[in-house]
Amino acid sequence: MNVSTEVLRLALRDPFRIARHQPDQVATTVITEIDLAGLRGLGEAHPVAYYGETTGTVAALVPLLAETIGGLGDPPANVADARAWLRRTAEAMEAVVGRHGAAKAGLDIALHDLVARGLGLPLTELLGTPEEIPPTDFSLGLDEPATVATRAARAGHFPALKIKLGGPADLETLEQVRQVYDGPIRVDANTGWEPEAALRLLPELQRLGVELIEQPFAARALPRLRWLQERSPLPIVADESCETEADLESLVGVVAGVNVKLMKCGGPGPALRMMRRARSLGFKLMLGCMEETSVGIAAAASLASLADWVDLDGNLLLEDDPFGGLELDATCRWVIGAAPGLGVERVEKSVDKLVD
Repeated sequence: MNVSTEVLRLALRDPFRIARHQPDQVATTVITEIDLAGLRGLGEAHPVAYYGETTGTVAALVPLLAETIGGLGDPPANVADARAWLRRTAEAMEAVVGRHGAAKAGLDIALHDLVARGLGLPLTELLGTPEEIPPTDFSLGLDEPATVATRAARAGHFPALKIKLGGPADLETLEQVRQVYDGPIRVDANTGWEPEAALRLLPELQRLGVELIEQPFAARALPRLRWLQERSPLPIVADESCETEADLESLVGVVAGVNVKLMKCGGPGPALRMMRRARSLGFKLMLGCMEETSVGIAAAASLASLADWVDLDGNLLLEDDPFGGLELDATCRWVIGAAPGLGVERVEKSVDKLVD
């Protein structure tokens, strides 16, 4: 198995800020490429420091994980055996290191792309997921209320907006957004609220047509999350509190929903199993992303049919996506085509590459 990684720094269309840190001007991501048994696969690892990952940890782990996978032999040439082989590769990576979901996702996405290409199947068919998917929302970062409202008006064709909150002007921001946008609003505090302030906001959120509240409190503040969910008519969705399938049991009875992301749980294979398990435990499901290129978004879109809420807009936040082939239709649904694998390839665009 030959594996390569490439670090990309990609400008964002607008500065993007969440409650935990200052605005990002660029998205830093790692593209992985695998050659195995005469086949090629593309993947993406988008490291987030909050989860203990950087481009350095990805660069260190990917070769180690690839070496482990290489001992499992070549992928089988039929769907059932290929699915079992892919599960073994994910289990082998988990045995090497815990967490580090982005590094694992970089390889898991590439392996799924490689296997699906070899079988001549789109990724949805390899995974066994329907092609019909819900539309994606569009995310707006923390900023001055008027600035957020201007961006909301620009994104008015999306059937839902996700508004980042956790700043001093949350209510004013939502008031101004509602003046220019009449669709559902989803709010994400990224751990930035305190309990009493969140409780005071609840009736205002209802009045303004908010659909759900994502991660209001710190990741491990499960008693606080339970306390708010018991008082909230709106579903609370755990994101930072829910990285992998192993986190699900502790959230039963605490929140109504969980946000599954490939970059947290380790790729499409682990995400598929996590979503099925979450559904069996009674959770509502959001499928989310980081500021990824079309490589990561295409991989996640192959699972979108299983979600109640789709938040796959990372590539839309980029000024210049270096990959093409993934298209958004008029209803803001990602088009799952018949091309084998992810259905995306690199296009010639200007990219600022970091040299290690």
